[in-house]
Amino acid sequence: MSNYVYIATSLDGYIATPDGGVEWLDDAPNPDGSDFGFAEFISRVDGILMGRGTFEKVLSFDMPWMYEKPVYVLSNSLSSVPEELEGKVMIVRGALREVLDRLSKEGVENLYVDGGKVIQSFLRERLIDELIITRIPKLLGKGIPLFGDLDEIMNFEHMETEVLNNYMVKSRYRLAD
Repeated sequence: MSNYVYIATSLDGYIATPDGGVEWLDDAPNPDGSDFGFAEFISRVDGILMGRGTFEKVLSFDMPWMYEKPVYVLSNSLSSVPEELEGKVMIVRGALREVLDRLSKEGVENLYVDGGKVIQSFLRERLIDELIITRIPKLLGKGIPLFGDLDEIMNFEHMETEVLNNYMVKSRYRLAD
């Protein structure tokens, strides 16, 4: 199974404000209505694994459910999902490698990993194969960081970088060792 991160960060490495807000992403110039490659990315994955906090944030958006792929919410505290999402969203628990084994047995080969704490947990266990990070030219000064403490240095190989609307920079990195 391959595990991918596709996420935006501020220049100072935050994915959200301290209260989990992501509104700072809303004013990025986008005159042509681009999805900046997200549809192409999501077409390559079989499922999405996110943490409870990210799931609750997505639920708070004033829009219909945006994922067509199965969503797995990694949570020890949730016991159910909203009725309209049953069959689309499943709660999973356990050690990351056990969860990945179960998902693999269900046919998930390429997994989109989302949410700060979940991404950090995957990195600590060296379970992220590729990072796709779009840097937004804003300094938040504080907030929820993309990266946390690691027990060892992790090396990634740069694959490509593209400038989006002369504003954002999207880079792809693959785990090198």
